[in-house]
Parts: sequence; structure tokens; C-alpha cells
Amino acid sequence: MDLIRTNRDVRVDFFRGCALWWIFVDHIPGNVVADYTLHNFALCDAAEMFVFLAGYGAALAYGRAMDRHGWLYGAADALRRAGVLYVAHIFLFVVFSAQVSYSATALERSNYLDEIHLDVMADAPYRALFEALTLRYQPSFLNILPMYVVALAMFAAAMPLLHRPRLLAALSLALYLAARIFGWNLPAWNADGWYFNPLTWQLLFTMGAILAYTPMKLPARAYILDILAWVVVAAGLIITSLWRRPDVLAALPNGIGRVLLSVDKTGLHPLRLISILALVWLAARLIPEHAAWLRSHWAAPLVLIGQHSLPVFCAGIFLSFLGRLAMEASDGAPMQVAVNLIGLAALIAVGTLSAWYREKGRAVSHRPDMRAVPRSDPG
Repeated sequence: MDLIRTNRDVRVDFFRGCALWWIFVDHIPGNVVADYTLHNFALCDAAEMFVFLAGYGAALAYGRAMDRHGWLYGAADALRRAGVLYVAHIFLFVVFSAQVSYSATALERSNYLDEIHLDVMADAPYRALFEALTLRYQPSFLNILPMYVVALAMFAAAMPLLHRPRLLAALSLALYLAARIFGWNLPAWNADGWYFNPLTWQLLFTMGAILAYTPMKLPARAYILDILAWVVVAAGLIITSLWRRPDVLAALPNGIGRVLLSVDKTGLHPLRLISILALVWLAARLIPEHAAWLRSHWAAPLVLIGQHSLPVFCAGIFLSFLGRLAMEASDGAPMQVAVNLIGLAALIAVGTLSAWYREKGRAVSHRPDMRAVPRSDPG
């Protein structure tokens, strides 16, 4: 049974697998591997990569369904997926809240509740549950799926505009700019707004969808974009290194320092947007779609993870907090190696199990009904 689907652009799955792995790693305080993930070298991180690829995958899946059966059919599929994401988020909220609350009580570490913003569960538990159902209450680590739900619902409504990509891009950009200029965001119960503002992050989702549905023709002077992309990458390396040197930042002119410190994630700062787009351009230019190494044995685990992103993401949230508990017990080299290797192996196991269930379901659905086959009389 072949668990990896190869009749698609495997680059998308590979990099989505990388993003999911980095999300797990970055959520563990004190993890030395987190010093080598994307956010240390660019003005974006795994979240930008995940959202861009989510839009890319949505256009391939639901855009094709729209082309075959019409907009209502494709939009219905997209909204069904949004419903699955919503249910997964609520399940994740319940289990993760129980995991953190129990650990805080058993280990007498109330700071867990404060850091992850679960302390309000003790003050107003019934209100907190209601607000969680409306997505207005989002503890830390549980705020990317709600934004994904809203972005996918917006995409379902805008799907017909995939046939007019320039208009769709213009409208998406206009909403992004308006949200940043006027401070628009969806309301939150115990915060100023959603941590991942869907009104701005939808632009990255939409750009991924447009590039998937209407592949961009290579411009005549593509080398100019290559140079600009490398400049953006180099600038990202310099700026991220400055973030780790507060003494150098303090010595810079006030205007420059203020700009560098204002690269916010909530509103998807333009520098973060430019950074991820530069990386996407370079990846597309440097890695052919049918590169042999993407189908190699060593790349297969990340491809498998990327092809089953939802269960792997949910498992990664649980595992990252377990990794935190382990690191707090001992942060030496043996524990660092154990947490990262066991965590990665667990993510691969979840992806493998999900793939097996998918292939098992397909095998059953394609199995002929033997009751409908005429049988010869043995005599």
C-alpha cells in the first residue's frame, strides 16, 4: 500500500511538513532546535508558510471541484472543510485545556495557565466555554485554526473570482490595507482582537490560492526578481540578528529601531509578507517540481506529515507541551535529543496512521460488491 500520494506537487507537501515540524519545535521553550528554525533567519516563520500553502492547496482542491461541478459544489466542499477545522479546533481546545490545567495543578505551576491564557477558565469557566465555541476566546497555541476557518469561509465566497485573479488580488489587498490602516480585526473576548487577524492574513491565503489556480508565467527578466528575493532574504538575516542584539538596536537611530520593532505578526506586517513571498519565489526557482530528492526516502517522512496536516498539527500541540514538561525536568543534551527525536517520530507516526486509514477507506470503497456478481452453480 503506497501511503504517499505522488500525483501532485510534492513540494507543497514537503514544505508544509517542514512548517508543521517547526511549529512543534518552536512551541517548546528552551528547545535548542528552535534556534535553527525559519524565524531565526527570516522575517516570517512557519505560520506564514502554513497559511500560504493552505491557500495553495485550497485552490487546487476546491477550484477544481468548482470547474467540474460549479461554484456551489466547490464552495460546499470548502465550507465542509471549514466545518471539519472548526470541530478539530474545539476538540483541541478541550483536550489541550485539560492537559495544561491538570499539569498546572499536579505540578503546582500556575504560570502555565497565565502564559497560555487559560487562567480565565477558573474565573469564568462557563463564559470561557461559550466564547471558545464562538472563536472569540483563543488560548495561546490555539489561534491559527480559527483564522484558517475564517480564511477558508471567505475563500468559499470568493471562489468565482479565481477566474479573474487580478480583481481577486486587488480586493484582497484592499481589505488587507484597510485592516492595517484602520486597525480592523475580529473581536475577541479577553484581548483587543484575534492574534492572527483574518482580515490581513487572508491576503497570504489568497495569494497562495491565485498562484495555484493561475500559475504565474515567468517574466522575461526573471533574474531581477531573483536578485530582489535574495536581497529580501539577506535583509531578513540582518534584521533577525539585530533582534537578538538589544544593545545594537538601542544604538540605532530612533526611527530605524522603531520600524524594526514594529514588525508585528498579528496584522501580518508588510515585511513579513514580503519575506515569505521572497522565499516562495526562490523555492519555486531553485527546486523543480519533479526533483528526485523530493521522492527520496529521507524526504518521505516530511512529505507524509504535510499530506495529513490537520491530525499532525493537533498532535503536535499536545506533544509540544509534553516536550516542555520534559525539558523543564531536564534540559541537558540527552533530553534535548530525546524530546526532538521522539516528537518527530510521533508526528511521522500520526501522518502514517492517517495515510493508512485513508488508503484503507479507499480500498473498501473500490472493492467490488461480490453479492452483485453472478455465481456459477458448482453442479
